[in-house]
Amino acid sequence: MSRPELQAPPEIYYGDAEAKKYTKNTRNQQIQADMTYRALELLNLPPDEPAFLLDIGCGSGLSGEILDEEGYIWAGVDIAPSMLEVALEREVEGDLFLQDIGQGFGFRPGSFDGAISISVLQWLLNAETSHPTSSPPHRLHRFFTTLHSALRNPSRAIFQFYPSSDDQIQLITSIAQKAGFGGGVVIDYPNSNKARKVFLCLYVGGGGGQQQQVPQGLDGDVVEDGKVRFEKRRARDLRKDKNGKRKSQKVIDRDWILRKKELYRKRGKESVPRDSKFTGRKRKPVF
Repeated sequence: MSRPELQAPPEIYYGDAEAKKYTKNTRNQQIQADMTYRALELLNLPPDEPAFLLDIGCGSGLSGEILDEEGYIWAGVDIAPSMLEVALEREVEGDLFLQDIGQGFGFRPGSFDGAISISVLQWLLNAETSHPTSSPPHRLHRFFTTLHSALRNPSRAIFQFYPSSDDQIQLITSIAQKAGFGGGVVIDYPNSNKARKVFLCLYVGGGGGQQQQVPQGLDGDVVEDGKVRFEKRRARDLRKDKNGKRKSQKVIDRDWILRKKELYRKRGKESVPRDSKFTGRKRKPVF
């Protein structure tokens, strides 16, 4: 199996300078964006509805920016203080938590409508110490058991990761299933050394309102340097605003705004504006 293109040392070893350099690298940004969009496709959330998502291994917020642009509310966890500092400096919208995911989560049951994770899951296969509770199976068990509890029923969790062997895939999948998840592995572009991507697609309950059938992996066009054309990215309008950010294509109407405000209230967010007849009304242009 070829070495992954985004493989990097565990982020806990990043210093402030390295974290900023990593985040500013345009190639890292593009790879992270592509994999986040693909994870959202596999998450298969209802269109044009607000949702509260968990970004596992959020780092400096590169995936979180995509979630912002797509109109989702999110919270992120990461083990690296330096990466979270960069996320704070970049003023990402999500709530950030310093967390070793191998120790499990402490979120209330049913807190999240879904979860994504980019290039993180493989690090749970590293033993922190020689103590039995630090072994990969123990860490994976705590991780998946507490994640399953934190997700609402039904929902999905999507992990893009870099396994080094089929045995690692089998270990991760079997422990996730013992924790109560359904689902399985999705492999995009399995015959390409550079474009090949592995996703773990997990279901809680009814699988996000769909039958518990693992989606098909992509196997379409591969262009130079291993770059791929994701199916929905072909149809997506990727026009950018004057600041270089992608414009969200979500339909922002009164009903969507009301649902999002209600979700904020359920989360306990303060200072949510009251609903009125002016909520969602388009402003007249000022000449």
